[in-house]
Amino acid sequence: MNLKTKITLAFVTMLLLLLGVSAFTLYSLNRLDRTARNVLQDNFYSVELGQQMLRALDQLQLRETPLDAAAQQRFEQLLAREAGNITEPGEQQVVDSLFDRVGGLNRYLASDTTSPQIWQANMQEFRRLTYRMIDLNTRALTRKNEAANRTATQQQRYVLALLTFALLTSLLFVLSVPEAAVSGLRKLTASIENATNQDYSASIPVESHDEFGTVARAFNRMLVQLQDYRTSTLAQLMAERNRAASIVNNLDEGLLLIDENRRVLLVNPVAANLLALPAADLLGRPADEVARHNDLFRELLRHLDTPAAQRPQEAAPVLTLAQNGEEVYYRVAVNDVISFNEALDKMEFVGSILTLHNVSEYKKLDQAKSNFLATVSHELKTPLSSINFSLKLLQNGKVGSVNEEQQQILATIKQENQRLLKLVGELIDVSRLESGNIQLNFQPTQVRDIVQFAADTIQLQLQPKQLTLDIQVPTELPAVRADIEKTTWVLLNLLANGIRYSPEQGQLHIRAALAAGGQQVEVLVQDDGPGIAPQYQEKIFQRFVQIPDKTGYRGGSGLGLSIAREFIGSQGGQLWVESELGSGSTFRFTLPVAG
Repeated sequence: MNLKTKITLAFVTMLLLLLGVSAFTLYSLNRLDRTARNVLQDNFYSVELGQQMLRALDQLQLRETPLDAAAQQRFEQLLAREAGNITEPGEQQVVDSLFDRVGGLNRYLASDTTSPQIWQANMQEFRRLTYRMIDLNTRALTRKNEAANRTATQQQRYVLALLTFALLTSLLFVLSVPEAAVSGLRKLTASIENATNQDYSASIPVESHDEFGTVARAFNRMLVQLQDYRTSTLAQLMAERNRAASIVNNLDEGLLLIDENRRVLLVNPVAANLLALPAADLLGRPADEVARHNDLFRELLRHLDTPAAQRPQEAAPVLTLAQNGEEVYYRVAVNDVISFNEALDKMEFVGSILTLHNVSEYKKLDQAKSNFLATVSHELKTPLSSINFSLKLLQNGKVGSVNEEQQQILATIKQENQRLLKLVGELIDVSRLESGNIQLNFQPTQVRDIVQFAADTIQLQLQPKQLTLDIQVPTELPAVRADIEKTTWVLLNLLANGIRYSPEQGQLHIRAALAAGGQQVEVLVQDDGPGIAPQYQEKIFQRFVQIPDKTGYRGGSGLGLSIAREFIGSQGGQLWVESELGSGSTFRFTLPVAG
């Protein structure tokens, strides 16, 4: 028998018991009601008639003469009613005796109307017979009442017995049916718990052929399949793990994986060798704890802690390390790992990957290129300066007069020569920055002084386009630690770019404010130009890079923003751009507050 049938039979049986108890109780109540009603209708009515007959006799007895005809008539009417309500043995004889005496007295009074005392003489006999009638019905009332009580007690016992039987039967079903339903669930739950803990050997014993038996057989088959799948999947996972571990361990780059709780999850041999620590001493340890005892790891964490929006995308930082008695160069790259959490239905941060790429060969080539540029720049500067001086002599007419057409040619040559001199100067600055030979003169200074000097210098360049310069620098800003000359050069370069790309009668804005944290001052230059597409916002800070220009400008070398970023970075600040096409550009740079 299946579980559904058992539960159905239990509920049907309980329903039948409830109906049986209810029907028997109604039957008992109706029987008691009929018994009580018969008592009231028959015997109690006769007792009531007898009492009224006694009251009528009392009225007759109060008056001896003349005879009270109304009382007599009332007595006779009540006696007639009693004659119609005979219910007890002996009651008929009493009523007949009363009728005989009343009839005899009435016949006597009909022949002798002067002798009403005859009623008074028979009054005692009338009372005796009436009391006899009342006594018969009173005894019957008592007897029937006792019988009704016995019947009620008996019915009560029957109902109580039936209720006890129904209660015991219902209790049996309550204790057995839910247990039968739950016992299988308990076994299934225990097996599922074991399966959750990867114990697929705890199968469910099949003890019945009901629904739980079917579920148990299906679940046991699933356990067998899960065990087979786990075995095959584990083998595949081990193979994939070994393959991935081999790839990671044979990389010629240093690789570290740090989870969202800043614990080291993975270190390959190259990274462990660079950190001069065994991999076993790194795995599972908090990154901050390792950084306290390892300078290189502390430097890596510094790059890791830099906000993703401020990390350089194209030119990642390069670390100089000593290895086997010579300098080697490793480029640091930080990549945050974002994964989709299906349980929470959202993307979440799960860790970071730090890679150390050996760029020593590229660095050597870059140094050779820098040395070549520095040499060529220095070699070119002297002849270009001589050419510039000679052009000035020709334009002044000290070596002979020149006509107007020749003056125009000389002006064009001088303009191009000036551009070459500027390019050579920028190349020299680049070579100095790369070699680290650039000298910075740090001193506490007010940002408003730097901004004012740059604004005064740029005024003449604003006039051709009728541009206005809006400056808002609070006087309460703290002093910054900066090289005034280099910082002014950066600000002038940003203003020059803003002038170049601003429309006629546009506006340039210079703002300064204390950055979040209160340790740096942020300066911004905002223009109303065409804006910069997102894919070019980082490339513009690379050397010799020029983005497409709708205005047709071709005069730049592509070094200005690169040098500006180097100048700001060497002073402990950052330089970046925020822009949208059609909404202008905002260049921001920060400088540390003077200590």
